Amino acid sequence: MLRNYIKIAWRSLLKNRLYSFINIFGLALGMSCSLLIGLWVNDELSYDRFLPHLDDIYFVRTNSVSEGKTYTGTLTPGPVVGALKRDVPEVQYATKVQFPEEKLVKVGEKSTKEKGFFATKDFFLVFDFPAIAGSPLMAHSKPDQIIITRKIAEKFFGTTHAVGKRLHFDNTTYYTVGAVLEDIPSNSTVRFDWLINYDVQEQDWKKTWGNFSFLTYVRLDNKATPAKAEANMKTIFRRNTDWKEAPTLILQPMKEVYLYADYEDGKAVGGRIEYVRIFALVAVFILLIACVNFMNLATARSAVRAKEVGVRKVVGALRSSLIGQFISESVLTSLLAVLLAVAFVVLVLPTFNAVFAKQLVLDLRNPMLWAGMLVLVLITGFVSGSYPALFLSSLQPIRILKGTLKFGVGAALFRRALVIFQFTLSIFLIIGMLAVEYQMDYIRTINLGLDRENVVYVPLENETYKRMETFRQELIRSPFIASASASMSLPMNIEATSGDLTWPGKKPDQNSNVSTMSVGYDFLKTMNIRLADGRDFSSNRKADSASYIINEAAAKMMGMKNPVGQQVGFWMGKGPIIGVMKDFHLQSLHSPITPLVLTLIPVNTSYLLVRPEKGKTAEAIAELERATKEFNPDYPFEYHFLDDAYERMYRSEQQVNTLINYFGTLAILISCLGLFALAAFTAEQRKKEIGVRKVLGASVGSLVALTSKDFMKLVMVAMALASPLAWWAVSKWLETFQYSVQLSWWLFVTAGLLACVIAFLTVSYQSVKAALTNPVTSLRSE
Repeated sequence: MLRNYIKIAWRSLLKNRLYSFINIFGLALGMSCSLLIGLWVNDELSYDRFLPHLDDIYFVRTNSVSEGKTYTGTLTPGPVVGALKRDVPEVQYATKVQFPEEKLVKVGEKSTKEKGFFATKDFFLVFDFPAIAGSPLMAHSKPDQIIITRKIAEKFFGTTHAVGKRLHFDNTTYYTVGAVLEDIPSNSTVRFDWLINYDVQEQDWKKTWGNFSFLTYVRLDNKATPAKAEANMKTIFRRNTDWKEAPTLILQPMKEVYLYADYEDGKAVGGRIEYVRIFALVAVFILLIACVNFMNLATARSAVRAKEVGVRKVVGALRSSLIGQFISESVLTSLLAVLLAVAFVVLVLPTFNAVFAKQLVLDLRNPMLWAGMLVLVLITGFVSGSYPALFLSSLQPIRILKGTLKFGVGAALFRRALVIFQFTLSIFLIIGMLAVEYQMDYIRTINLGLDRENVVYVPLENETYKRMETFRQELIRSPFIASASASMSLPMNIEATSGDLTWPGKKPDQNSNVSTMSVGYDFLKTMNIRLADGRDFSSNRKADSASYIINEAAAKMMGMKNPVGQQVGFWMGKGPIIGVMKDFHLQSLHSPITPLVLTLIPVNTSYLLVRPEKGKTAEAIAELERATKEFNPDYPFEYHFLDDAYERMYRSEQQVNTLINYFGTLAILISCLGLFALAAFTAEQRKKEIGVRKVLGASVGSLVALTSKDFMKLVMVAMALASPLAWWAVSKWLETFQYSVQLSWWLFVTAGLLACVIAFLTVSYQSVKAALTNPVTSLRSE
């Protein structure tokens, strides 16, 4: 019987090629979109899942209270690691990590810049990355050894058997390879190609409790609970500092670090998990839209299949066999669609990976993949074919064969409901597309309070780091360079914080946690940051090495109406405030503007910021390359634009923008495929009516309006349903930004008009075709 079902289903598909193509192609598009999104979602959810002891590993964050609000940070002071191991019995191992950085690695004549970091000795007790040669734990205990990955070993030594070999690091130090690790998976939040014992980088300023500059991870005893560990961690700052309003430490499970980066009032509230949920929902939406196409077309064509059902029932077919027949057709359609979808995904996946910086793989040898495909085929087939099967199998053969069968309003209402459902989802996605693009445009054009346009930055390393001021002076002598300055971090992504700030009149329990950055001369000039009062650091004033510049938020925090000239205590000791900057955005627009204190070099600097003269960017870069090669001949020259770095801060949002644009467009296309076929069927059903109206003098325009208006009404109803849902969803997304656009009525009107235009163009082709048909042809059968 099953063989017979399949044979009849195949004949039916071949007999109705247009509808079969639309069904299969529409389902294939929907399935391929859902499959791509599924691969993306699975990759996002897989971060850090490969780590042994994952359930015992935690990331240490800090909670600071300011003006009644709790702010959660990612950085901790250097001494925290020792205090955790000493004072918290539940902490079995703890390690602190510096931010990843690129360093020159050289073996013989071969040299490249590779990314890695310095970490304290418990690192490999917390993160048990697999080794392929040597012992990472033993190697990391020795300050003259380096741990590298397979990629580095094969690049420089041509083999993974690199233990005992030497490499020249950062053009200053020789390290012996102590261990070789497997390449760190792409779905790891902790990634590196080299790792060195932190002790070789330890400096006095890194040992203070007020300097929040490190990432800290702990591994708890497997019998301990995080709640008990956090309870013992609460008083760490109070036991080791004299701060009255001290921050507290909290633990975030390692498996949540990648997905839950946003905190409110000290608790994780979201992050990339929101995008995972959004696109999982989009995948379901698109698949539903594709399924609705099938149901709608199958239901609309009921009159064509009605006589077939009548004849089958007369010759003894049971209702169950008819249901089986129609479900078989649906499952066969779904099977062909899923095979086509797999082909689509294989073709599109390389481009998808390039656009979204992923390494997704569709492993066709994986039996779990095919099991999932089979489930998708069956679910899609049953969902798509269930209503048509039940509806057609319930028809009465006597009424069908007498020719008196008339479908009630129920079938028509169901088809309309399906069209409304499709376009509700499509308009929802259109509004989402417009809203995300609106916010991204706002991000690109907002005045940050500094000028990031046409600013080039280069890393300071080796000689350019040691002789930074000489390097800077060399550059500003060029007629192509307007100004240059050094900085500890990029000015619109300042992550370092400190609680060391003191000032006259500071209350004992008042929070003094501020963002901080060391800068060079001409920093404000280079970044075009406006001063509200005072002046910039000056090379003509030696006392400026113990002076400070603050922003308006810092002045407000300290309650100073006229801060310039007042004494404060900070990293360089007690010194005067010489300038007050207008507030500018220190981090992404997800974060509020926080108090900021600038100190004059040389605590730590990482970048040189260069502003070329207008219209002289190419010449300025050439001059920058010449000077860099003069100071650091062994280092490859590299430069970046500050506005590109700003764009990278919003990589997640850009991915959302791109994904929703691609898949939203495909969802609309799938909806239009169904609408096109439905309009063709409706025009076919009404061809005699249209022929009579033409004979009576109806114009082509009136006939097009007649056949199109019903569909347009459905789109308008869909618009009314989609708008409040989209308003709620977009508002929730915009709440993740401290600074965002305001939703406006024109966004929804634009989406509605766009949907109406798309629907009208889709329907009008069939309407015009029907209206231009010779009425003699339409009425001849009478």
